[in-house]
Amino acid sequence: MVERGPKTTPIVKSEDNQWIQDNLMKGKCRVSPASENLIVHLADGSRPWYERYQVMSYNLTTRSGDEQEFANMTRRIYVDVVVNHMTGENKENVGTGGSTVDFKKGQYYGARVCELVGLKDLNQTKEYVRDKIGEYFNNLVKLGVAGFRVDAAKHMFPSDLKVIYDGVNNLSTSYGFKPNSRPYIFQEVHSGSGAIKHSDYTPLGDVTEFRVGSELKRSFSGNNPLKWLVSWGERWNLSPSDKVLVFIDNHDTQRTDDVLTYKESRAYKAAIAFMLAHPYGSPRVMSSFFFNLSDGALQEPGERHSRTELGVYCDVITGTRSGQSCSGTNVTVQNDGTANIRLRGNAEDIVLAIHVGTQVTILQ
Repeated sequence: MVERGPKTTPIVKSEDNQWIQDNLMKGKCRVSPASENLIVHLADGSRPWYERYQVMSYNLTTRSGDEQEFANMTRRIYVDVVVNHMTGENKENVGTGGSTVDFKKGQYYGARVCELVGLKDLNQTKEYVRDKIGEYFNNLVKLGVAGFRVDAAKHMFPSDLKVIYDGVNNLSTSYGFKPNSRPYIFQEVHSGSGAIKHSDYTPLGDVTEFRVGSELKRSFSGNNPLKWLVSWGERWNLSPSDKVLVFIDNHDTQRTDDVLTYKESRAYKAAIAFMLAHPYGSPRVMSSFFFNLSDGALQEPGERHSRTELGVYCDVITGTRSGQSCSGTNVTVQNDGTANIRLRGNAEDIVLAIHVGTQVTILQ
């Protein structure tokens, strides 16, 4: 997945470690859970994507690699951390690092006092549990990560999370972070008509705004007029822009009918382009796998907008710039910052993109 960092440049959420190694210095990346997980086999023998969220231990051993391989990969990335629960009971009962578990023991009590889809919920009010979670977070910080996506945060009490977050060390200066820099934290919180609100968690860190994906699907699928997007943002009853991480789809929602995915590529790319261009929220872009079934196997601040100067620019959707030439469409920006843009209604890509300050030709 690509994601944009805290009020920043794009972040990438990816499950491909080689891709991360090749692209880390170009942006910010978020990776799947690094903790050891239960090995799950489906009826056909394949292993589903969601096994990564069924935690066996906080050892850094998964099918993506071990702790040393993680350390070799990780530089300024955000890690998906699963600390609301451990795995549920499974007859195979073995993790990716060889761990097993005695389900009759454990410091459990339920997701805000109920178990989440049979997963063994952790009691974060207990000092032992908090210490173990803190050790896990601090080990990741020591290895150079920039922050965390906290999975299932809405199922944990904010007061418990605050104690855990407060115990996390500053980011490691060994990896280029400034002294006293704090990890960037964004929390998985669905907010709507229920009792749990984004505002319960925003004092602790940013939150995920799931409504962006569903609303933009309605717009770019033709169910709502695109002209309505002129008021896009908080006027749509979305949470405050400076507190949310926004996305079209993620590993959960892409397996539902609620959002656009790569399977509807034309509308999907247009919605992503709109989200990246619009100032609302800090955007994340998904980089995932093809799949057929729902179980399918599978903080540096920066401005997003600046005035476009006079000149001829290269549309990087249709081509690439090389010196003073463009293999795609040229876009001429006038002195007042406007451009006359025409896109074919039946084109596969119904958007264009130019890089500010990288004119092919500077006009006088």
